[in-house]
Amino acid sequence: MDETEFWELVDATREAAGGDPEDQADLLVDRLLQLDPDSVLDFARHFESRYNRAYRWDLWGAAWLLLDGASDDAFDSFRCWLIGQGREVFEGALHGDPDSLADLLDDFDEEIDGDGEELGYAADEAYEQLTGVVAPDLGLPPQPGEPEGTPIDFENETALAERYPKLWERFRA
Repeated sequence: MDETEFWELVDATREAAGGDPEDQADLLVDRLLQLDPDSVLDFARHFESRYNRAYRWDLWGAAWLLLDGASDDAFDSFRCWLIGQGREVFEGALHGDPDSLADLLDDFDEEIDGDGEELGYAADEAYEQLTGVVAPDLGLPPQPGEPEGTPIDFENETALAERYPKLWERFRA
């Protein structure tokens, strides 16, 4: 499975789920079950590498604003959700500036959006259903111990408003 196929699966399941991350995860498992185990592992590698790339302070700050606070676990789930939003949103937030999420996200309902924990387990679940065994190690470098970049004081609202003017205006003002 190449990168284009990975994003096509993500997009197709998000659209079919109407943007609901739990439904998207269920649909993703269903779609992955139609593939062979090696393709499921390829999907898992694509997902995991993006998940690790998103372990950044600046993205955590954006999650903090969108979710009105984000613990370690909430940020982990947010990164899964962000991948589930598709290539344009994910890459826009990582390659551009996480503040661009204010422009990239059509709607954001903190009751359902921002938590894609189940998406992070979809490939593992599909692999186990296909093979009867737990997925092997993906052979990827582990996530760093600390997020990439400069730490942000999430409690300093003035600093957050200056660092993320668009997100602040749209979601906090």
